[in-house]
Amino acid sequence: MSETKTERIVHGIMAEFTSVDSLLDACRRVRDAGYTKTDAYTPFPVHGIDRALGIKPTVLPWIALAGGLSGTLIALSMQIWMNGIDYKYIISGKPFISLPAFMPVAFELTILLASFGAFFGMWALNGLPKFSNPMFTDPRFDRATDDRFFLYIDAKDERYDADGVRNLLTETGSGYINEVVEDDSPKEVPKPVFLVWGLMVAFSIVPLLCILTMRVTNSSRPRFHVFFDMDFSPAKDAQQVTSLFYDNRAMRPDVPGTVARGQLSESLDMMTGINVEELAQQNAPRAERLVRAYLQGDEQAKAEEVAEVSEQDPPADEADADAAEEGSSDEQPAQQDSADDASAEDKPAEDKPAEEKPADDQPAAEKSAEDEPGKEEPAENPPAEEKPAEDKAAEEPTPSESSPQATGNASQPSVMETTPWLKQNPLTIDADLLAAGKKQFGIYCSVCHGMDGRGNGLVNRRAQAKGFDTWVPPASLHQETLYADQYPDGKLFSTISNGIRKMPGYASQIQLRDRWAIVSYVRALQMSQNASMEMVPESRREEIEREVTQVKAELERQAEEAAKAAAEREKKSS
Repeated sequence: MSETKTERIVHGIMAEFTSVDSLLDACRRVRDAGYTKTDAYTPFPVHGIDRALGIKPTVLPWIALAGGLSGTLIALSMQIWMNGIDYKYIISGKPFISLPAFMPVAFELTILLASFGAFFGMWALNGLPKFSNPMFTDPRFDRATDDRFFLYIDAKDERYDADGVRNLLTETGSGYINEVVEDDSPKEVPKPVFLVWGLMVAFSIVPLLCILTMRVTNSSRPRFHVFFDMDFSPAKDAQQVTSLFYDNRAMRPDVPGTVARGQLSESLDMMTGINVEELAQQNAPRAERLVRAYLQGDEQAKAEEVAEVSEQDPPADEADADAAEEGSSDEQPAQQDSADDASAEDKPAEDKPAEEKPADDQPAAEKSAEDEPGKEEPAENPPAEEKPAEDKAAEEPTPSESSPQATGNASQPSVMETTPWLKQNPLTIDADLLAAGKKQFGIYCSVCHGMDGRGNGLVNRRAQAKGFDTWVPPASLHQETLYADQYPDGKLFSTISNGIRKMPGYASQIQLRDRWAIVSYVRALQMSQNASMEMVPESRREEIEREVTQVKAELERQAEEAAKAAAEREKKSS
């Protein structure tokens, strides 16, 4: 017979306590005795037990910090090498080495390696994994998760002495002290465990093999689908053909009248400048056309409406309209300030002597008429010449009287006259709206109508300087026919949007609210150019009168300087 002798291995000594206070007192006694390789087991966390045992701070935070810094350096180095050195590639206009763009990847890799350091560092410091602990060999240790507290001193401690440790623990008042020995159960893993592990690995490979087989083989049967509605829905990509719709287009157009959420804030009256409800009572077909044009997106109806309102006068009356505009432009010099006259550079100054020359020659003509009695008739001709000029419009028939077509149109009012326009601006008039209108007026309107609205814009000045025969001067906005009582705000808005005669429409360039802002600014401009002192608050009248006096004096001074300059030029030229 052979006897198997099992060596008994002692790992340390443990003591059992019944309360937290007795355990903490024992931990302090053991710490003061100089033992460092100790541990305590409690059924719940005990505050201050690490200090009582003398446990030093762990190095785990430093391990996590090292992992995080490593992740940051690895990420930055990788991106700098890839994007800035090895394969330079411009992304969204950023430089090759852009630290702000590299931060997301650096942050992710920092967190990843820091968490790896904390996790695996904790395993290494605690000596994990352990499949068995020698403490489990004592059946009384099972109560460590219930109502008992245990203190353990490891045999690897430098000051460990079995008798000394036992005496020390006895002095702490422990009722149970026992040696912790090695588990004498077999250390070999049972063979059935290996068999189960092998079967699990084999079965886990089967799904992978099935997937790989499906990817490289063909089958006449459809795949197995869990949710049929998603796999077999008749979905189409953009710009594809389909037989589901009559036009064979997979992309469906918007329903007529579709408006994006939050963009239908204006009414049809505001879009057109027309009182649509009143128009529906007068002309129902036109009201329906407005609905189709502005609310349903009918481009043909919109083109018809724009063409109708932009032709205020028929072609037969264009000559009459152009003549009226020319007449209004001839009156502009009398309405403009001397500052506008001075902007014509030297040309008016050179023409001035030519205009004064007939006045200088008139006394000579009269004198010659007195010396020669037979020529008295020519001396009386100047008044006779002025008379036809004054009565020319009365003696000559107007186009509307001479043209049958014009007579017929006069009997039938135009669309612009019969349309029920909005009388007032639908927007609230305030300083912000007027400022916006002034800005848009300066951008789009002043080039022709001038900053003061009198039709003396840069385009008109250049056309007159070049002497273009076909040029029609823009109308002055200060004509009485363009005031709000004769030309409603809605009509002015329609003119800005759709144009009139040779003036183009600006609906495609100026937004809806900005066009109404221009209307408000034009009304303010008209009031400012024709304002009276009664419209000024009493508290500011004295200030305004003083400024008016100063401006008039300045204008007179400029006029005198201009006259002197013209006289000097005349002397030099003579």
